[in-house]
Amino acid sequence: MKHRFLPGAMALLGLVLTGCSTPKVVTPTLVLPVPMQVSYQSELGIARLGQMLNAPGLTPEQRAELFFQRGVVFDRVGLRAMARLDFNRALREQPDFADAYNLSGVYLTQNQEFDEAYESFDSALELAPDYVYANLNRGIALYYGGRPELAARDLKVFLDAEPTDPYRLLWWYLARQSVNAGQALEELAQYREQYGTEEWAWDIVDVYLGRLTPEALLNRIAEQSQDNQELAEMLCEAYFYLAKQAQYHDQPEQAEVYLKLALATNIYDFVEHRYALLELDLIGQQARLTR
Repeated sequence: MKHRFLPGAMALLGLVLTGCSTPKVVTPTLVLPVPMQVSYQSELGIARLGQMLNAPGLTPEQRAELFFQRGVVFDRVGLRAMARLDFNRALREQPDFADAYNLSGVYLTQNQEFDEAYESFDSALELAPDYVYANLNRGIALYYGGRPELAARDLKVFLDAEPTDPYRLLWWYLARQSVNAGQALEELAQYREQYGTEEWAWDIVDVYLGRLTPEALLNRIAEQSQDNQELAEMLCEAYFYLAKQAQYHDQPEQAEVYLKLALATNIYDFVEHRYALLELDLIGQQARLTR
């Protein structure tokens, strides 16, 4: 059953951006979900894992796994400092824990500690050479660390593991765009023709190719989402990639609106939510440098 989450889900709204400079008003067409809240199951999971960690007789491997699982739940509800602490605890208990290295590297990337992030992902891949999610996350770290050619190599490994996944394609495209925008667009079109399906996320690729408007993309999301959670998840992804497209077309105010809308969904454990926050941090840093 389709829900209506706010009166007039598709509306023309004026959003005021508040920042270091004079506020600007941007009026894109928007779809707005009710921001997601922490679930009872997540709160209960944190409590149960805490109780299990206090049980006597645990092996270091068992403690590492429990710390890691609790860190994942902390991450899911947006308690990032607690999550990072638990991932570090997991590594102290089990220094060969590839998953913990991977997620520790994600946090280091978000904090712009890029050299440490690379080391963490390298450790994950040394322990598990076929761990393609470490390639994804190292590629993103290299992208934000200003090394797009190396980023594209890692992101291509991730894409090759599942070329029908439009999200994998989009991250590879963003890295390739920083190296050679024209060639990247040609490659994006080729992948669209070869691997594209009716999955809604391919509409994001069509926006990048100029075949679909952002408004049409948001309309499809509003029509297809089955409940508020699905709506929030789809919008978290869509608004992030629309922000990156707006940045490329030199529309910084529009991009900032989209990034804030991605964050407002509260889908904390999505890649797009993580890096929407980093993108806004980078915008703020740039604004301070140009004062």
